Amino acid sequence: MIRLPVISKITTQKKLKHRYNVFLTENNQEYYGFSVNEDILIDFYLRKGLELTSEMIEQIQEKDESYKAYTLSVRYLSYRMRAEQELIDYLKRKEVDDTYIDEVIARLKREGLIDDAAFSEALVRTRIETSSKGPLLIKKELAEKHIQPSIVEQVLTIYTFEKQYEKVEKWAKKKLRASSKKSLQQQLDSIKQALLQKGFSFQVIAEVLNNMELEHDSDEEYQAIVFQGEKILTKYKKKASGFELKQKVKAALYRKGFASDLIDRFIGENLE
Repeated sequence: MIRLPVISKITTQKKLKHRYNVFLTENNQEYYGFSVNEDILIDFYLRKGLELTSEMIEQIQEKDESYKAYTLSVRYLSYRMRAEQELIDYLKRKEVDDTYIDEVIARLKREGLIDDAAFSEALVRTRIETSSKGPLLIKKELAEKHIQPSIVEQVLTIYTFEKQYEKVEKWAKKKLRASSKKSLQQQLDSIKQALLQKGFSFQVIAEVLNNMELEHDSDEEYQAIVFQGEKILTKYKKKASGFELKQKVKAALYRKGFASDLIDRFIGENLE
């Protein structure tokens, strides 16, 4: 008669109080069998004297692995909302088997703990409130988290044109108020480029800048041309002189966005 392994004792792990070591006795020999979480211990009603078949042991261990993956996921989700792919990547880094990952993801979806639509909406609202990112940059961020395109398009409707306009206008005004040694045109070009990199469209940027009252301080603009012009003179005067030098300086200042009358004034005061 074949004798089945029998649970000889169950002990609490020293470091993890919610996990238990199960010891088995077979042919009068006691040995460590496996460890389980407290919930699995209760579910299978594991106790001293219980006989276990190899199939039962395999089933218990599979259930415990699935439970470990679940508790690992819940702990990871407790810090903040996560996209489904973020959680999958995390579990893979923790070397959780793909079978258990699929089980856990399905369970978390049923429990509402994983919801890419809710996650995406929360992310968009947070970026609007706490960052200077435009919708195109947020769209890229969501795509990198493997959010479905249909969800991305839906949640980005939260970022209305009016909200984009308000954020672009506020950022542009702040930058223009800052002291600069660049021409007004250079400043505007720099602002446009920065806003494009932040993920705003040409349309909203153009509309904001076209509607802004760009107060042009002539003294500041001339100080800027003097600053830029002196550097240009230093660069070219070793290589050119006379008419050629004037033309090179004029062309360089024009490329930097200065008006013709200011350029002529600078030339007149510094080269003639």
